[in-house]
Amino acid sequence: MFVVRDQPALVLAPMDGVTDATMRALLARTMPFSHCVTEFLRVSSHPLALRSILRSMPELAHGSRTTCGTHVQLQLLGGDPELLARTAEDAAAGGALGIDLNFGCPAPTVNRHDGGATLLRFPERIERIVRAVRSAVPAGIPVSAKLRLGWDDPSAIFRNAEMAERGGASWITIHGRTKFQGYTPPAYWGPIGVVRRSLGIPVVANGEIWSVDDLRRCEEETGCRHFMLGRGALARLSLAAECATHLGLPATGEQQRWASGASSWLEAMALVASESRTAAEGDRRTLSRMKQWLNYAHKRGSISWFDSVKRAQSTHDLLRAASAAAGAAPFGRLAA
Repeated sequence: MFVVRDQPALVLAPMDGVTDATMRALLARTMPFSHCVTEFLRVSSHPLALRSILRSMPELAHGSRTTCGTHVQLQLLGGDPELLARTAEDAAAGGALGIDLNFGCPAPTVNRHDGGATLLRFPERIERIVRAVRSAVPAGIPVSAKLRLGWDDPSAIFRNAEMAERGGASWITIHGRTKFQGYTPPAYWGPIGVVRRSLGIPVVANGEIWSVDDLRRCEEETGCRHFMLGRGALARLSLAAECATHLGLPATGEQQRWASGASSWLEAMALVASESRTAAEGDRRTLSRMKQWLNYAHKRGSISWFDSVKRAQSTHDLLRAASAAAGAAPFGRLAA
């Protein structure tokens, strides 16, 4: 379960506004992730009630697993150790199997309210937060931390990683950029390797993995066997399975089919529509999710017909336009 030192892992990154429960269910079904991490839940003025956690992580009511059985880890964000600890304690009592702490979000609105990457300027606070949460949940529930290289100084990662480990983190994930770099290429994997060699806990490498060749280079630079995929997995349907094959991780028959290219972007969008109906979501939310996903693919050159669908006003219209633009199966077959 989750990240173990001597076993490779491929983790679905938490992406705010993207990897909600519906997308986690779909991506876990079609891509061989070891586990998923939720979008962050912000803990600010008071602990979160279990019903609030369940709204963002409905998997909590089903053994903290997606519909296909992939484990899901709850991510919390905030700056108050006590409030985070109380929220984590209630989440664990409610069925959470793992807690991740977000010290990496670069969004200005989050940073202005004492959350995410702003904590990278205060290593001792990272230790206090990790220690408080670690002490609040049962020993069998892992507590991990997501870090960036620093706020503006990439060398900050060495102290911050040390503090996360000292606080009791089971593992850490490092995004290879500072807060100020945001998501601007490149990601710097070298420091991740230095940190990995200095710690006694596993390190998950994250950032700018768009191909299996990128994964190999990241592996060589860091020595890591644990990796987190975000935008790359959305931009290329086969990427997660290709990376899993390289790492020696198992894949289901359906996941192997996606890796082989037998599944298409049109089928992916039909699955979005199906999963969204199952979750009883409105068409507007589903349409937005489809366009967001296709835009990732468009920007990486995976599809050439995004301009034909980006102004669609409904999921029905988007699927019809995509079918016509791609010269693929009739719309009725895709929607079945």
